[in-house]
Amino acid sequence: MALPMKPPPDLAVYVEGLDGPRGKVTDQIKPRQLITDSVYSSCVRPFFSHFRTTHLDSIASSTRFFFFYGFSQFLSHQRQTSGGDFRSVRRQSLARPSRVGFRVFASEGQAEPDLSVTVNGLHMPNPFVIGSGPPGTNYTVMKRAFDEGWGAVIAKTVSLDAAKVINVTPRYARLRVGANGSAKGQIIGWENIELISDRPLETMLKEFKQLKEEYPDRILIASIMEEYDKAAWEELIDRVEQTGIDALEINFSCPHGMPERKMGAAVGQDCALLEEVCGWINAKATVPVWAKMTPNITDITQPARVALSSGCEGVSAINTIMSVMGINLNTLRPEPCVEGYSTPGGYSCKAVHPIALGKVMSIAKMMKAEFGEDYSLSGIGGVETGGDAAEFILLGANTVQVCTGVMMHGYGLVKKLCSELKDFMKMHNFSSIEDFRGASLEYFTTHTDLVQRQQEAIRQRKAIRQGLQSDKDWTGDGFVKESESMVSN
Repeated sequence: MALPMKPPPDLAVYVEGLDGPRGKVTDQIKPRQLITDSVYSSCVRPFFSHFRTTHLDSIASSTRFFFFYGFSQFLSHQRQTSGGDFRSVRRQSLARPSRVGFRVFASEGQAEPDLSVTVNGLHMPNPFVIGSGPPGTNYTVMKRAFDEGWGAVIAKTVSLDAAKVINVTPRYARLRVGANGSAKGQIIGWENIELISDRPLETMLKEFKQLKEEYPDRILIASIMEEYDKAAWEELIDRVEQTGIDALEINFSCPHGMPERKMGAAVGQDCALLEEVCGWINAKATVPVWAKMTPNITDITQPARVALSSGCEGVSAINTIMSVMGINLNTLRPEPCVEGYSTPGGYSCKAVHPIALGKVMSIAKMMKAEFGEDYSLSGIGGVETGGDAAEFILLGANTVQVCTGVMMHGYGLVKKLCSELKDFMKMHNFSSIEDFRGASLEYFTTHTDLVQRQQEAIRQRKAIRQGLQSDKDWTGDGFVKESESMVSN
């Protein structure tokens, strides 16, 4: 007979190749079967006895311990020597010599969540991507990102002529919780006036190629930006693609720098210009193209729609928000202060997270209504925890980028992000990113609809308090409760 549905905790195991209360595997061909008492007694229990234990936790400190070999032969041996009628309860597939790997692991009801994602044909071990900026500025730091386990790396933005890029120092300013200029308190805001890469393009291309040779299975994305010149865009794309990079992210969103040359946000804020440049890019590119959106615009869905309609496979949002970090109340000079002066820059870090969520939500709703599943969305803005990332994914993001967070916490942050995201998934029994991607989108509506929903809810609550509305509603079975529903004290 079949085993009870809830065996003792020390006997609760999953056995790959078998299915039921004491064993489970996904077999795409054969139907599921229960392990009977006789098979469990003659095969599974002796397997644990062979290791001198009946509690899997004592085999390994982890709650999931994998046996990739031997168990199939062990079962076969037990079938021949125990005399149990094993043949009648196991699948034919178990008898095939080719099925030699069985995994046995302790279970508390769910397997370890799978963080891997495939976006525009690019497979990543997790959805966490180094955002374009200082964390992807050279070979050394990008190699470190891969070694630490980031799902992908987007290099700092490059252009054909690095000689025109001249940075200043200091170029960052921070906002902390507390008084203006306080050296204490949590950092919640970060402003930069940094430009794109000032390193020669040839150097960056050489390092891209070296990284792809050393990490052929990891995803390296080049961020590119050029002037309003078709030939320049085509040359840049051609030279970058020759290094073997996996995709392109187009910087249509840098809020400071060289707007007079129609670069960065100067393109992303002009939909006509954006459509033309996207046309040039997608006619030339042979790898997936993501368009990075600026938040410094009234309706971010408009440029996102234009980019996708013009051939881009995905969009990234958001880049930094145009800002003035603050004024030093002692010197009366703005921050970051360079020789007594400053310029508006890009704002990032925790404080922009709610704004980023709002922009991503708008883009995701537009994409869901107007475009198919083949298009991707990468969420950016104030990610420092797995929960921050989960929010972007719940709104429809396929991947989540982190830049300022790495500058504050280091490349090892990815381990914390993965662990916390897995904890969130376990809490809700999600086994993959796709299980919950976009799950919260349906709960966003208009204010008018919110009013109508609340009025209807109030009406229903009043109806419950008032009891029956008509004599015809009385029932025999619920007569007492129906009477009580109309009592006022």
